[in-house]
Amino acid sequence: MPLRMGTPLPELTGATEWINGEVTREQLLGSPVLVHFFAKSCPICHDNMPTVAEWRDRYASLGLKVVAVHMPREQSDTDLDAVRADIEALGIKEPCAIDNLHVIGDRFENQLWPAYYVFDAEGVMRGRAGGYAGLRMIEPILKRVLGVEEVTV
Repeated sequence: MPLRMGTPLPELTGATEWINGEVTREQLLGSPVLVHFFAKSCPICHDNMPTVAEWRDRYASLGLKVVAVHMPREQSDTDLDAVRADIEALGIKEPCAIDNLHVIGDRFENQLWPAYYVFDAEGVMRGRAGGYAGLRMIEPILKRVLGVEEVTV
């Protein structure tokens, strides 16, 4: 069962490796947070990444923190060199946990790629969405948490 609304932001410990810097739950508290899960082998994840990057850059001035979690779907997704190259090719600049053992994914009870979780500044989950329509579903929640009236994506 996925995380329920109102759940506190889970710990981000247990990653195989961090790329672009490591972050902790404590460092994120006080800011709205978007955590997104993706996999190298997920074409929808790749298609959606430009929008995630746009939100990351556009809403940084409003305090939004973005954390990527690479959670493999298949064995080939555990090749760290290939994942690093994918992260660079996708323009992922935010801290990215490599979750080859699904430790973080299990804490989030995540079973979707891509998946998006929005937490408010107090670290309380305000929304989650995943799959093909995930971006469209999570955008209004993100806007609400950020206090943004209108977003053009």
